Amino acid sequence: MQAPSLSFGQITKFWMPLAGTWLMMALEGPYLAAIIARLDRPTENLAAFGIAFAFAIIIEAPVIMLLAASTTLVKDFTSYLALRRFTYKLGATLTLVQLVAVIPPIFQWIASDLMGLPSEVSRLAHHGLTIMLPWPIAIGYRRFRQGLLIRHGMTRRVVYGTALRLATMTATAAALAQVPNISGIYVGATALAIGVIVEAASSRIMTKQLVAQLNGEGSLTTDPLLVTQPAIRRFYFPLALTSVLAMAIQPTVTFFMAQSRDPLQSLAVLPVIHGLTFIFRAAGLSYQEVAIALVGNNWEHYRQLRNFGYALATGTAGGLGLIVCTPLATFWFQDISGLPPHLAKFAVLPAQILVLFPAWSVWMSFQRAILVHARLTTPVTWASSLEIGTVAVLLMVTIKTFSWSGAVAASTAVLLGRLIANLYLTAPVTRARQQPVKHQIVRN
Repeated sequence: MQAPSLSFGQITKFWMPLAGTWLMMALEGPYLAAIIARLDRPTENLAAFGIAFAFAIIIEAPVIMLLAASTTLVKDFTSYLALRRFTYKLGATLTLVQLVAVIPPIFQWIASDLMGLPSEVSRLAHHGLTIMLPWPIAIGYRRFRQGLLIRHGMTRRVVYGTALRLATMTATAAALAQVPNISGIYVGATALAIGVIVEAASSRIMTKQLVAQLNGEGSLTTDPLLVTQPAIRRFYFPLALTSVLAMAIQPTVTFFMAQSRDPLQSLAVLPVIHGLTFIFRAAGLSYQEVAIALVGNNWEHYRQLRNFGYALATGTAGGLGLIVCTPLATFWFQDISGLPPHLAKFAVLPAQILVLFPAWSVWMSFQRAILVHARLTTPVTWASSLEIGTVAVLLMVTIKTFSWSGAVAASTAVLLGRLIANLYLTAPVTRARQQPVKHQIVRN
């Protein structure tokens, strides 16, 4: 029987709201930082906000892949209940981890003894991380619910939730900023916490009808192994570990750059380069759930999604190249990003090295989507381990042996690390496509 058609237009319509969601998420950190910078003692509060935000991101990293898990696994009410139970357990566990981390003696040991933070920055960061305690369970629950929306083609509702979160953050930050002598960390952390809670609540409202529909349809799960907690753990643990490993790349890069040639310049331009590349990488990051939802149990739409991925990879890499490989680079880094002329010039070469990074991010998202859809998640973790290992080795060699500039070494290492991970996943993806998904179970 001929597979139903899936046009570029249909894929684009499904993908664009998710891409918009990623772009909006990329704006929230810089937006809140801009507000904090205009309040009292901006230096200490910006530093504390950065530390608290980084801690919170690392702690909640294991819930990030719940979006992909929900899109993949929730086929009926039975599987919905099973993954919801797993989501609650994971969220509660990570909340407990964060609760332990904010115990004053423990946080003091981490922030002051291990990281060497100034006492005032440590104190403010501790308060910020405490305010953000709702993050793990709220974000996990929200991503679980949003996976239901994606699976049922309701991607616009996902972007509505993100827009609501940003609006809530804006209103909260604007209101708190009027409080006399308030520290910026309280403004930023409270806005983030309330924003994710509101988005989680909105995701429940948006999926209420879907859940009722699943409940009325009865069980479609043919294999009971799909919905047991041990099976879900076997499926999800590699994905959670992948998120944690991905979070480890940035600290690794920062550590080596601090010991490189031109360390201050490299550390100064890295966030600006990262921000620029993320704009184009967001398109690829959002493509993972698109491919999971649309590829079909028997890979009916693999070819169409692959071809769309080719176009997306070409467009994102071309868009980045149009900026960093032309006179627009000076305009972006100097006029838009506000770098001094010498730093704007310094940022160009590292940014040019990363021109292909958005394309390889699309490739990675598509590969992960195929493996997650096939319930073969262990290779995803091995690829991430190989990626961070490659980054660390290349940084060590280029900085310690060849004395490269830190920014150039970092860009080269990150680009080649991603390529190695892409190449590693080629064989598992080929194997995954050799049998229909509907006959596979949650095993690795």
